[in-house]
Amino acid sequence: MVQRFDVGARMSEMAVHNGVAYLAGQVAAAAAPTIEEQTREVLAAVDALLARAGTDKTKILRAQIYLADLADFPGMNGVWESWVVAGHTPPRATVQAALAKPEWKVEIVVTAAI
Repeated sequence: MVQRFDVGARMSEMAVHNGVAYLAGQVAAAAAPTIEEQTREVLAAVDALLARAGTDKTKILRAQIYLADLADFPGMNGVWESWVVAGHTPPRATVQAALAKPEWKVEIVVTAAI
């Protein structure tokens, strides 16, 4: 059985299947001016979705991070490193990408075990 969360016409925010939570790309709801603020907001959204699935950031299997500008890499990393739990840092990829809205600086996708 597949359980979907926050189902919309275009996408769901999360799907859970066979003990794995698959999150849609999370972006800042408001156009915060700094990469640090947007990253904190995105990671809070990740935490909230994972909690709804009955899991948490220590069980992330993989993270994909999309930055509109690679110059923001150090700022995003500073927030990321304070958020992840030592000994539970997941495999991760970070790339530069044209995000869907110009005000978005970062989008993060995670997959986590339940």
